[in-house]
Formats: sequence, C-alpha cells, structure tokens
Amino acid sequence: MSKDEPITGVPGRFWHLLEDGRIQCDLCPRFCKLHEGQRGLCFVRGRQDDAMVLTTYGRSSGYCVDPIEKKPLNHFMPGTPVLSFGTAGCNLTCKFCQNWDISKSREMDRLADAASPEMIAAAARKLECRSIAFTYNDPVIFHEYAVDVAQACRAVGVKSVAVSAGYVTPEPRREFFANMDAANIDLKAFTEGFYRKVCGGALAPVLDTLLYLKHETAVWFELTTLLIPGENDSAEEIEAMTRWIADELGPDVPMHFTAFHPDWKMQGLGRTPSETLTRARAIAQANGIRYAYTGNVHDSEGGSTFCHGCGTRLIGRDWYQLLDWSLDADGHCRTCGARCAGVFEAEPGTWGSRRLPVRLAPRRSAENSRTGQGQRSA
Repeated sequence: MSKDEPITGVPGRFWHLLEDGRIQCDLCPRFCKLHEGQRGLCFVRGRQDDAMVLTTYGRSSGYCVDPIEKKPLNHFMPGTPVLSFGTAGCNLTCKFCQNWDISKSREMDRLADAASPEMIAAAARKLECRSIAFTYNDPVIFHEYAVDVAQACRAVGVKSVAVSAGYVTPEPRREFFANMDAANIDLKAFTEGFYRKVCGGALAPVLDTLLYLKHETAVWFELTTLLIPGENDSAEEIEAMTRWIADELGPDVPMHFTAFHPDWKMQGLGRTPSETLTRARAIAQANGIRYAYTGNVHDSEGGSTFCHGCGTRLIGRDWYQLLDWSLDADGHCRTCGARCAGVFEAEPGTWGSRRLPVRLAPRRSAENSRTGQGQRSA
C-alpha cells in the first residue's frame, strides 16, 4: 500500500468501514484495509475522501486485434478476431508475470488511450471483432469499468471475454461474470504453497470461482496453467489437478498447459521443455479431460482439437492458424456425430494469426506517439 501521490478516480464499490476508521476493500480475498490516501496492493483502488475510488476507469492500454485462440480460447468462436486491452495493476504478485510492465505499472500516465465503454464497443464493431477481451492484467480489479464496457458491448452484439486468475470474492464475482460470455481462468498451480510463495495469494478462492463458473453460470470457460520447471510441473501435482477438474468441473472444460520463459523475478529458471507440456497433456487425457492443449510451443498435435467419440481431428491448428474444420453447424463431429463442447458457429472465422495494434484515442505524450506508429485507428 502507498501514500505516495494523491488519489483520484471514479467511485468504487465493494468496501465497508471498519471500527478502527479504516475502510476494507471487499473486492478480492486480500481485503486490503486502508487509511485515507492509501492504495490497495492492486494499486488501482484506493481511499480518497473516506470512500473507495477506482483510478483506472476509462484508462486503458495495449489495444490490439488478436485471434481468439491467443487468449487462449480454443472452443469459443474459433478463428474470430477479438479486441484485446488491459489497464494497470494486479491483485496478485506472481514472480513469473509475463505482462509485468502493465500489471505492475505504477505510472498511470503510461496508459495511452482514454476510452469510454461506448467507444470500445463502437471500435469493436468497426473493426469487425466478434468479442472484446479484458487481458494483460486481471479485470476483476477494474470491476466497475469492465462491467460497463461489457454491457456496452452486449448492447451492440459484441461478446466479452475475461482473462483472469479468478481471485475475487463472491458478491462482485456474481455481477462480474453475469456480464461475461467467456473466460480463461489462470489456474497457476494446485498447491497452497505455490500460491502463497510465488503468487502472494491463495488457491482455495480460485477453486471456488471455478466451481461457481461451472455450476452457477452459463459462461464458457477454459483453464490455463503455466508450467514452471521445478515449481508446479511435477507429475504428482498435474495428476491431482486434472483429477480434481475432471471430478468437480467435468471432462469438457478445456485445459491449456503453456510453457514458461524467464521473466520479471524468475530470471534464473530455464524454459519449460516441450516434453513437460506433452506429459501434462497425456496425464490430463488419462484422467478424462477431453480437450487438453499445449501452448507457447510449436505443437500442431497438442494445439488441435480431437473428437472425444472417434478421434477425428475436428479443428487443426498451427500456432493460431486454423487448418482443418470437421464440425457441422451445431458443433457435432462430421464423422461420428458426437458433440464437441464449446461455442461454435456454422463456419470458423478467418482472422488467422494476425495481430493488429489499434488506437482508440490520441496519444497523451510524445513518447507514446512514437510508439504508436504503424497502428490502425478505430
């Protein structure tokens, strides 16, 4: 928490006053307790004039049109473009964070674009994106902004995707996911020790979020686990994780095992061998997970979708490029008729593997103006 600078922003919700005069943020399981002028660990929520404020409402960065598979979502409108963006800050402290320059940012002015929810929805329509994605940092910490953006997008027929660690308390979770169409939840490991030591959080609230999504919502969701050598990649841990998922969430929740590369505070470790990802995928499949994938490596087999009924390759992939399509208009295997779980359309999208940076508003500084060269304006 910090009192380094004045706090300004829009009113935030999910907090209450404590008997000792502090206010407690109830958005996530950290329950930060703040004196006047202090910020929570996420840095974007703070106390000003005896109330909670969100400092990043309408201040976003990194706008880019991506393939939906990059989120990663392999069973949600495959091949379609998604308008991705994030803000600053995070409510976890993962030592391996691969977006640390955004999620750990303490410089609000580096957020180049000021965009209202309606501007984002209009941009998504103009760019012919089927969905928008809150990504790069966790959207639960900018709850009010994310919900308003999702509602504006829903009003014009654009779907919303949350890329999140699922570290959120029950009351805001209900409202947040009621406005989302899909999610990728980052299940960082399957031990409390890893969450406490490496992420500064806890596993139990994340598992509770997964159970909530499966049993109490219609949100399509997939899981991602970044396998870090010597930290969360043992066969025993992957065995326990995938058994729990199969038993508690069912066989149809896709899992993505992705490769670690040295970053932020974990520079001393090596990259994840592709064999580790292949082994994890095999363990998941042996435990009944129908759709298990490898990521961050070139592995067409591990990146493709296969029918659980007959083994036909339903969706072939080479990185983010779709190769084969063996689903009918209702998402059934054209060979045996088995239903592939997911949200599919009659034909796959044709966006391919392109990445298109875009701008929604004028740059705020000369430095940002320089870095914006080559971008398309929406």
